This record gives sequence, structure tokens and C-alpha cells, in this order.
Amino acid sequence: MREHVESVELRGALLRLRRATGLPVVFGGLLHDGRVLRIGELNGAVTPALHGLAVSAGSGLGGKCLALSRPCAVTDYPSAPHITHEYDGPVSAEGLRSVIAVPVVVRRKVRGVLYGALRDALPIGERVFDAAVAAARDVEQALAVRDEVGQLLTPPPSGPSWEEVRQAYGELRELAPRVEDPELRERLLAVCGRLESASGTSVPAPGVLLTPRETDVLAAVATGATNATAAARLGLRPETVKGYLRSAMRKLGAHTRWEAVVAARRAGALP
Repeated sequence: MREHVESVELRGALLRLRRATGLPVVFGGLLHDGRVLRIGELNGAVTPALHGLAVSAGSGLGGKCLALSRPCAVTDYPSAPHITHEYDGPVSAEGLRSVIAVPVVVRRKVRGVLYGALRDALPIGERVFDAAVAAARDVEQALAVRDEVGQLLTPPPSGPSWEEVRQAYGELRELAPRVEDPELRERLLAVCGRLESASGTSVPAPGVLLTPRETDVLAAVATGATNATAAARLGLRPETVKGYLRSAMRKLGAHTRWEAVVAARRAGALP
């Protein structure tokens, strides 16, 4: 599940990079074992030559980028003198000549590489370079947020499992609006309130006041639910869920749904 979500972030960043620059081919991959990068996302490719390619640190342009933890570029890949040429076959099969590689670095560790390429031997301009770096930063931010969410969901060494507590909280938030008895509904919401502060890790955030439905949606999102799944659980339309989520993100100063979950936990709005 985690790898799938991270691939979605990478795919979105590559799509934005291609739209912003007009590059004919963009591709990239993330490291999952800390050493070898595997190309898993391509946009604009006309052959499968690069898909699944394993790139080791120090090998080729991407490997140089991995080893140095900085952007690298070549104007003519097949004849570039400052890189090794283990991957000339797949690169030539796709017809790539001018290539840029930008690392995705989270907490000083390279987690992936984004590539942009031309099929002509032309210099990579500053505008393309800046856009590639910005795309890598988007992925870095998304991975950093997901790391923090993962830490928040990790149970403490001893005591109750907070993941189970949060799952129960989400189920209570889904159940409460459907309870017709107002007294029982208020008691359920009171229990939710106690769970919101149960972890003891929240920091009050003045001015952040989420509506009950915004909290319901965030609680569902925190369990990994999509908008459609959250809508089915809460008895709402997907468009309505999206509206509540957008409103909550705006109040919390978040740019993504996962940032909103982290911000809500810090504000004490979620356990």
C-alpha cells in the first residue's frame, strides 16, 4: 500500500514536470532497499526499454546522481565522457540523447531520482532544470509527510496500539451521525473527543476549528480511505467528501490530504 501511494506521488510529479517543460519523455523511480533504484514510472516513452530498469549508485547518469546526491545532466548520453555506460542499450532504444537526473532527498537520504529527456542532443535549459528540481521537491515533501504519518501510526514500545485506537476512532466518527438518539450520539462524540487527546502528542493550534463533518472525513482519510470509500462509509457523495476535505486542508494550511492528517493530529483534532 505504501509503495503504491508513493508511486502515485511520483507519477503526478512527472506529469506536472512534462506539462511545465514540454519534455517529450520523463521517468523516475524510488529506492525501496536503500541501494538500487528501479525505474517504475514513465511518461512519454514509446518503448518498454526503460521500465523496470535497475540503477545502481555510480552507474550511468542516474547512478551518478544517486552517488553525488545532486542533479546531473548530459547533452549527448551515448557519448558523454563523465558517466559509465551500462545502460546505453535501453537509453538508445528509447532514442534519448539529452538527459537530466534530479535526486529526491529526504532527511539527507536519496530516496529516488526524477529524469527528463530530449531525443535531440541539445543543452538542458535553466527553465527545465528549475522545473525538474521543483518536481523533485514536491516528491520529497510528500515522502516526508508520509514518513511522519507512519511514525504517528507506529504503536509505542509498550501499551495500547495507537493504530487500533485510531481505527476505532474512525469507526465511531462514521457511526455517530447515523445515531438518531441525540443523547447517545453526544456520548459517542464525547468518546471521540477523549480519543482525540489520548496520544498526548498533540499541540494546540489556535484558530483551527474543524466542523464535525470535516473531522469525519479526515478520520476516514487517516485510515487510508479514498474519497469514494469515505463517501460510502459516511453516507455522502464523493464530491461532498472532496469539498469537506478541501475546506479542512485550507483551515489546516495543508497542501495534500496526508499533510492535513498530520496537521490535524498536531492540532489535537485527531488521535
